Amino acid sequence: MNPSLTRLLESRMPRDQANAHLEPGLVTRVGIPHRSGKLAFHAFNEGYPVMVSANAFWDAKSSQFAFPSATDLTELDYALDSAGFTAMGLWKKKGAQPGIAGVYPWSLEAYLSFAMSTRASWYAQPDMCCEPEICSNDAEIDYRIDATATLLEACLRIVYEYQNQLVRQGWSESAVRNEVRLPVPVLQGWRVDQYARSLELLRAVWERWQPWAAAPALIGLGSVCRRNLGHTEHGLFAILASLEGNLPDGSRLHLFH
Repeated sequence: MNPSLTRLLESRMPRDQANAHLEPGLVTRVGIPHRSGKLAFHAFNEGYPVMVSANAFWDAKSSQFAFPSATDLTELDYALDSAGFTAMGLWKKKGAQPGIAGVYPWSLEAYLSFAMSTRASWYAQPDMCCEPEICSNDAEIDYRIDATATLLEACLRIVYEYQNQLVRQGWSESAVRNEVRLPVPVLQGWRVDQYARSLELLRAVWERWQPWAAAPALIGLGSVCRRNLGHTEHGLFAILASLEGNLPDGSRLHLFH
């Protein structure tokens, strides 16, 4: 490519992009396993922020994501979970899948395109969960930590290319920024030391993409569902204490539960 054109394209690319826009204070999201129906209606009536699994929108017969034409979700503050635990369970039960890393039923490109099209408040990167019922030893956990960081790199590469294509088509910087948004990265592990390594990898990946990306406003903390609170090595309090002070400046955590 002509170097001057490359510089022109880069000058029109968004910079310092936040991956989430957060209100002050603690936010508790209500998990909804469906894309519409009574639970979504109740959340709408009560004004609850919600979290919806990508699996709720996946049509296995057509191998496509589908967002309903009418749903209360469009009136809610909802975030999109990548359905990593569900995907890992399916992989353990049925073996290799046709999508991401042979674990997910959908491709990374399909997930990212769908996540951006839903206009969710934010969406999580695909990750590899590490709960004991999924991982039986440290080697498996280490692999999943590495794979989660690799998937983050792949997400950012694809998002960058999506934005680059829109810039080439003449879209304005603000339009590109609003149309194609950055994912929420996810930390994985089981013990304190494993989460520390996951954070090192996450920061190394993310910092390579600055200043196109701002420091992550939100980071997901995976594999904390039904976790012991007080254990010194894998208790939630110990993990949170170890991460405090080591997160990127301004970053907040979402705990997947």
